[in-house]
Amino acid sequence: MFIGEYEHALDSKNRIIIPSKFREEIGDNFVLTKGLDGCLYAYPLNEWKVLEEKLKKLPLTSKDARAFVRFFFSGANEISIDKQGRALIPQNLIKYATINKELVSIGVSTRIEIWSKEKWNEYNDSDVDMDAIAEKMSELGI
Repeated sequence: MFIGEYEHALDSKNRIIIPSKFREEIGDNFVLTKGLDGCLYAYPLNEWKVLEEKLKKLPLTSKDARAFVRFFFSGANEISIDKQGRALIPQNLIKYATINKELVSIGVSTRIEIWSKEKWNEYNDSDVDMDAIAEKMSELGI
């Protein structure tokens, strides 16, 4: 399980250091793709397979399902972590997430989210009503 929040920077070669607590769970290779809310999602290979199986079951006849599957798979890249714990972020994903230099990696249960620090701060400063969201989640049995 991924938990926690870590701030770090993109180096001149577009690499980030994967926090050591995350490296233990994510392994030497992982899948990095576009995420929702303008961040990137990093999945261990076994979790990516679970997501892939779920996405395969979406109806091909649904325009929304096709768009959703395209969104996740078109941005997906298998990434390797080097001996120093660094991972190269592809340019198209840096552009998508508007990462300049500073970024934040957060653990979200089965995945890591990588945010530009600016977007993460905006998200945290937004007027998200967590009480209302929690009430909706309780209606879903969570």
